[in-house]
Amino acid sequence: MREANRLGALILDEIEAQVRPGVPTMLFEEIAARMCRDFQVKPANLGYGGFPHVLCCSINEQVVHGFPSDRILCEGDIVSFDMGLVYEGFYSDSARTVPVGAVSEEVARLLRVTQESLALGIAEARPGNDLRRVSAAIQQHVEAAGFHVVRRFVGHGVGVNYHEKPEVPNFIAHKTPLLLMQGMVLAIEPMVCVGTHEVDILEDKWTAVTRDGSMAAHFEHSVAVTGKGPEILSLSSKRGKAATSALTA
Repeated sequence: MREANRLGALILDEIEAQVRPGVPTMLFEEIAARMCRDFQVKPANLGYGGFPHVLCCSINEQVVHGFPSDRILCEGDIVSFDMGLVYEGFYSDSARTVPVGAVSEEVARLLRVTQESLALGIAEARPGNDLRRVSAAIQQHVEAAGFHVVRRFVGHGVGVNYHEKPEVPNFIAHKTPLLLMQGMVLAIEPMVCVGTHEVDILEDKWTAVTRDGSMAAHFEHSVAVTGKGPEILSLSSKRGKAATSALTA
């Protein structure tokens, strides 16, 4: 799983490096597909539940599960990338949202708060902790900043399957404790909106958009629960310091 996630981070690093105004989002699909072939790994998204692409590519008000297309990125957009790999029978899963050129102050704050909430949730992924502590850390930080957590989609376990139990909500949902155990791996993935948390699904039956058209951000890591604390398996070498800052606070 470390290797699957390491390769996944390399792919997202390369995709992120190519984000700029004037490029079509299909470019990122092509990069992801090519690098999967080069690494000799299977893309987890392609064909999963009928999903037709290697990469989920969601722009602005699109929360998750957007399709790469000929749509051209513009200055001030944000674009979210979400993908997983299968390496020797084990899955990776990670996501990040990237600004396209200069973005508004509000959107920059949305990205920062969403990343911070992920780091705070990860910090609670320790043996013996109640899963609800992960959820609460995310929800409290997001709502204190005046933003809203999407409730229709949640994180999950990940391992020999792309989506496993337990579900990992980004808000308090479980009524009973669920204690985390050493060796569990969780895909923790806050999806945060400027406006309402409610979403609609487009006619393609996949793309989820905010009901009020407000911007949405999505960050995700696959995290191992270990005796030494949470280990981020999908950590990017380019983002390592920022992603782990809350773990040592």
